[in-house]
Amino acid sequence: MAASPTTVTTDQLVGVLRDTTVSLVRRDGPDLSARQLGVFLTCYLDDTGQTVRGLAANLHVSKPAITRALDRLGELDLARRKTDPADRRSVLVQRTPKGTNFLKDLRGMMAEAANDAGKAETAPAPVIRPAAKAAKPAKAAKAAPVKVAAKPVKAAAKPAKAKAKAAPAKKKAKG
Repeated sequence: MAASPTTVTTDQLVGVLRDTTVSLVRRDGPDLSARQLGVFLTCYLDDTGQTVRGLAANLHVSKPAITRALDRLGELDLARRKTDPADRRSVLVQRTPKGTNFLKDLRGMMAEAANDAGKAETAPAPVIRPAAKAAKPAKAAKAAPVKVAAKPVKAAAKPAKAKAKAAPAKKKAKG
């Protein structure tokens, strides 16, 4: 018997993304930016070989932006670059064992977040009861009119400016 398809809402997907991101931030390990994570996932989830030029075109970002992301992924040993033997002008992006383990951990975090989202979906909805009617507010007392002085009030006198003494100019010695 085939399992019935599950409908996932965008709110649930955003919740899974949030929960996964929070898990990534809380754990001991690399903390990747959105761009670095995008480059990482593109390299690991797409079976075709990736190049810096190809990543830049696929992700619609500049080659220097891809290079900076790959620099960070290389520092963390999540990916490495190698010159393409078929075209020495091209740089290939390679997977690493540490990157493969990171992807495995990421999948686990996402699965847990998705399970939590599914549990929230099947949990009974909280009952929301309307608030009791509030008593009518008492009529506000009218404020007494404010009296305005007939004569304009003069502003306080400004303090006199202190005269600054100029320092005597030093004479240059002729040399």
